[in-house]
Amino acid sequence: MDTKALFRISYGLYVVSAKKKDGEQNGFVGNTVFQITSKPPRLAIGVSRDNYTWEFIQDSKAVAISVLNQDVPPDTIKTFGYNSGRDIDKFADTPWRPADNGAPVLTEGINATLECSISQSVELETHTIFIGEVTNAEIVSDSAPLTYDYYHKVMKGKAPKNAPTFVEESTGKDDAVSAEGIMVCEVCGYEYDPAKGDPAKGIPPGTPFEDLPDDWECPVCGSPKTVFHPKT
Repeated sequence: MDTKALFRISYGLYVVSAKKKDGEQNGFVGNTVFQITSKPPRLAIGVSRDNYTWEFIQDSKAVAISVLNQDVPPDTIKTFGYNSGRDIDKFADTPWRPADNGAPVLTEGINATLECSISQSVELETHTIFIGEVTNAEIVSDSAPLTYDYYHKVMKGKAPKNAPTFVEESTGKDDAVSAEGIMVCEVCGYEYDPAKGDPAKGIPPGTPFEDLPDDWECPVCGSPKTVFHPKT
């Protein structure tokens, strides 16, 4: 079975956030947010039970969705997609505002916000599907939304292990042969391929990783060169 066929299903990318009754707040980058009814408007939101934000949604029964756009700052993807709220305060250095339901929403790199009151949930082996009735919604800009396809093909990003779309990639002999010179970001999984370079940052094809400027950063999450390792 070719699980990469799942990549053909269209997804958006969002910051899903919630606030506990004690005032602590957290959020994560998710891609399983979709409308399931129109009257009343309801969303289904898939969340791994290993995800720290799962606890916040269970506690508050309220959630906010920040719809990311294509020019979202790389630090946003890094902070909310590849860090745990158990270790850092994700909103400490991120512009945000409180939504009407108390959950935080981003104010940069987004084109819309939605707020939901959780009314039902469905338990699966590893994830919970929360059903939320939309209580407020706002269009912030006309910027193009960031889709998982764009993130995967253009930004070369990879899904975190807690994401429903995570697929373990093989590292067999053929992969090892084709991986010569490719360096992988240990934070987000982006692969720098010398044959392609990084045209968006003026790095021409054929540029070895060691020849990149010292201040070059991962184009997906903004991590420095020091977190890259050879692909095996």
